[in-house]
Amino acid sequence: MAELTDIANETIRREIEEYLDRPEEIERNVGLFVRVRPLMQEIAAALIEGDDGTVDRLTKQALGEGIDALEIMDDGLISGMGIVGIKFRDTFIFVPEVLACARAMKAGMAYIEPILSASGVKPLATVVMGTVKGDLHDIGKNLCIMMLRGSGFSVIDLGVDTSDDEFIDAVEEHKAPILGMSALLTTTMPNMGKTIEAFIDADLREDV
Repeated sequence: MAELTDIANETIRREIEEYLDRPEEIERNVGLFVRVRPLMQEIAAALIEGDDGTVDRLTKQALGEGIDALEIMDDGLISGMGIVGIKFRDTFIFVPEVLACARAMKAGMAYIEPILSASGVKPLATVVMGTVKGDLHDIGKNLCIMMLRGSGFSVIDLGVDTSDDEFIDAVEEHKAPILGMSALLTTTMPNMGKTIEAFIDADLREDV
C-alpha cells in the first residue's frame, strides 16, 4: 500500500497531511500522486498554490519533453484541482484562493486544449452553461466551466443575463444533453425554475 512518504513532492505531501481528513480521500490521493511523474507533482503543487506562471512554465516543459497532453491534464492539472476542491469544501480556502488556482489551471489548459482538439479527442459530452436572466455574476459559472473543460467536456458558454430562449436555442443547436445554470442573487434564482419550465414546454426536458 502506498504511503504518504512515498510522494516525492514536499508540497503535495504537506497538502495531503494538513488538509485531508477523510481516509478514503487520503488513500485515493496518496495512491494517485505516488504513481505520477515528479513533474506532474510539480504542476499540481504549483496549481494548488495558485502560481499560474509556474504552471505555464512547467506545462510547456512537460510538452517539450514529449509527455502526452492528456497525462498532463489528468495527472498534473486535474489532480491538483482535486485537492483545491477538497480545501474549498472544508473551508480551508475561499473564493479568492480558488480563483487564483483556477487561473493557474487555465494557464496550463491554454496549451492542452488546442492539442486535444487537433488530435480529435472526443469530448465526454457537450454542456451548455450560462448565468440566468437578470443576473450578471459569472465567477461560479466560470469556475465550473474550467473544471468541466479540464475533465474532458465541451462547454458552450452563453455568458450572463441569459434568456430561456437563448438556453433552448443553444441546447438544440449543439445537441447538448447537459445544461448548467448559474445565479447568485436570491431575486434571480427563481429564473432557474422558469428556464426548466421553458424546457418542459418545448418538449426538451427529457433530453436534457
